[in-house]
Amino acid sequence: MGSAKKSSAARTARIEEMRRAEQARERRNRILVIAASVVVVAGLVGGGVVLVRSQSDDGGGTAGDAKTAGRFVTDKDGVRKWKGELGRNHVTKSVKYPVAPPVGGDHNPVWMNCNGDVYTDEIDHTNAVHSLEHGAVWVTYNDRADEAEVDALAAKVKKTPYTLMSPVDGQKDPIMLTAWGHQRTVTGADDPAVDAFLEKFVQGEQTPEPGAACTNGLSG
Repeated sequence: MGSAKKSSAARTARIEEMRRAEQARERRNRILVIAASVVVVAGLVGGGVVLVRSQSDDGGGTAGDAKTAGRFVTDKDGVRKWKGELGRNHVTKSVKYPVAPPVGGDHNPVWMNCNGDVYTDEIDHTNAVHSLEHGAVWVTYNDRADEAEVDALAAKVKKTPYTLMSPVDGQKDPIMLTAWGHQRTVTGADDPAVDAFLEKFVQGEQTPEPGAACTNGLSG
């Protein structure tokens, strides 16, 4: 019992630390945007054109394949781990992922906001995968999920930075949790596996871009 309380307190402290870090990043981003705007305006006045391009963009603007060749291997704790390649190119067209919801792969340059955001309609998977790249956990459900459990999970998500939630009609099980390269099925909000998954994978070691923003993205 004491161990559970310590674990909960540690996770709460880590979440608060992430929230403070996210707020600090937002302040820095605003300053950088203002500074960049001044530079761009100055360049235009002088007759120059400044082209800013993301280093992670593939430059082609086409989807190609998702680069997600591989398979799941289930660990003792019930978490399925993707064994294989997960592409990380930025693309602006749809991507055909081998599983629903996807656990990674090429994705849209814009992420879905994932600061405890709950979406009641389906969201584009390519935006959600970008959120996974930033270390978010994606809670999803289909039309077979119990409404009370969905509501309870939504309340939990809203309190947890670096999470998002949405329906995914094509998924196999009623309720699923997804992080970059990892996924598992849960029975509901009271399933101990929910807190265990959040504890391990919210900004966990699997995160390709730790500390990247979960705000100032797409809001639905």
